[in-house]
Amino acid sequence: MSPRNFSTAPSRFHKLLRLRQPYRCFSCSLRLSQSQTSPQPPNGSYQTTHFGFQEIPSSDKSSRVSSVFSSVASSYDTMNDLMSLGIHRLWKDHFVRSLNPGSKPLPPAPSSLEQEDIRTDPWTMLDIAGGTGDIAFRLLDHATLINNDHDSKVIVSDINPAMLSEGRKRSLETSYAHSPRLEWLEANAESLPPSIADNSIDLYTVAFGIRNFTHPQKALREAYRVLKPGGVFACLEFSKVENAMLNAVYKRWSFAAIPIIGQLVAGDRDSYQYLVESIERFPRQREWRDRIAEAGFMVPGVNEEGEGGWENLTGGVAAIHKGVKPLNRE
Repeated sequence: MSPRNFSTAPSRFHKLLRLRQPYRCFSCSLRLSQSQTSPQPPNGSYQTTHFGFQEIPSSDKSSRVSSVFSSVASSYDTMNDLMSLGIHRLWKDHFVRSLNPGSKPLPPAPSSLEQEDIRTDPWTMLDIAGGTGDIAFRLLDHATLINNDHDSKVIVSDINPAMLSEGRKRSLETSYAHSPRLEWLEANAESLPPSIADNSIDLYTVAFGIRNFTHPQKALREAYRVLKPGGVFACLEFSKVENAMLNAVYKRWSFAAIPIIGQLVAGDRDSYQYLVESIERFPRQREWRDRIAEAGFMVPGVNEEGEGGWENLTGGVAAIHKGVKPLNRE
């Protein structure tokens, strides 16, 4: 390089910096998002929420969570492998099997009904925070291969465009990439767009996503709004381990090992630190069950003593919660 060209390099370098895409590293993205946050109202009048173990203004959480998932989008499977010791794939398979998408309900008295009286409409399913398509592809596979349903569809909704982009890329390896059975929607689960109409969804799923929402209760109310009467809300989420010995081992793994491995594998310790902290802050199984009921859902599996209403997986490392929107009563 000539002396003249060398002298102009810093100027060109700074121009490139201004044009470059956002950092993949979460900690760098976080510093950027913090510098762009709106000023706080005086006298502490703003609302706060948790971001991992931090208390932050509620208005900032969405952008910070977005930075996390923009950072981990391309290594999402690696992230879940670390968080679940690789078992998340089995959990997801079980989750979808328990929902049996594409199934046709059996009539109470087949001999007394004409064939046309039996509901055979395809399902419309909404997978929230499902950008990578992990759950959506399983839902469609089950409907097609197990229930011979070639018409039911899934709308994959995610607030993060990087996650949706990853999902679209992965869909190219399936038969659903250019099918009307699979749609992609960038949206906030706490305020879904008018295209998701009231009483339009048969099954609403959210897997490993709702703990990252700023206001999970708003998302529950939106789920109730868009589900048809008799429709099902189904949530798969990291939860609280009930066995003391297993809990001690899992917490040591989570807090001591996962962030370090995240640094080594993905070059991003802070994202993984947030994710393990977000699990710790998520409500216990009973409290989350009660919040689902407060949103208006009937919770199956609760006994006369008020116990149950969820399914623990691997001793409570994760749990499945469901709610059914009541049928309209005249």
